[in-house]
Amino acid sequence: MKVYRLKRQFNGYKKGTQFYLVSESEFIGVKEFVFITEDLTNKILIDESEVIKSFTYIKEIF
Repeated sequence: MKVYRLKRQFNGYKKGTQFYLVSESEFIGVKEFVFITEDLTNKILIDESEVIKSFTYIKEIF
């Protein structure tokens, strides 16, 4: 599982909030990502351009 951190404020989440990447999918050239918060209470579904713009890859665990 990959860990990401927010580069800037996004959808009500503060800069620096950590997220786990739960799922990646691609359908006809459109990539979508599902992230879940570190405390496992909220999830967001976003496209690849938003990941590049708003998130920084931190590390991979297990």
